[in-house]
Amino acid sequence: MPVVRSSDAVTHEIHGARFISYATPLTGSKELCAWRGEIPAGTKAPAHTVTREEIFHLLVGDLLITLDGHSERIGAGDTVIVNPGVALAVENPTDHTAISWVTTSIGLEAELADGTLITPPWAN
Repeated sequence: MPVVRSSDAVTHEIHGARFISYATPLTGSKELCAWRGEIPAGTKAPAHTVTREEIFHLLVGDLLITLDGHSERIGAGDTVIVNPGVALAVENPTDHTAISWVTTSIGLEAELADGTLITPPWAN
């Protein structure tokens, strides 16, 4: 039985946010990836277009989520479904760190507005 202990989770940082990776092929997952995201106060991550569906659940805090130019404020307990091909931007306009749980299928990539392609290790 694959069990990923919190002490075994791998932490990655990019664009001011922290991604703590739990479920990936390296930890025994065959189809899905899952991670905890920590978005510090004042963070405004660059918009990016995702290649796989993401389920973004906010555990703690408030965020401003923008999907294809439409912004929505979300709070703890809210879930955002990000479909493939959608431009996503995440901003934490508050003075507290927000914490999320995100799940996607293995192989997610993200393209920044300038064409930079990111293959995040927490989703592959």
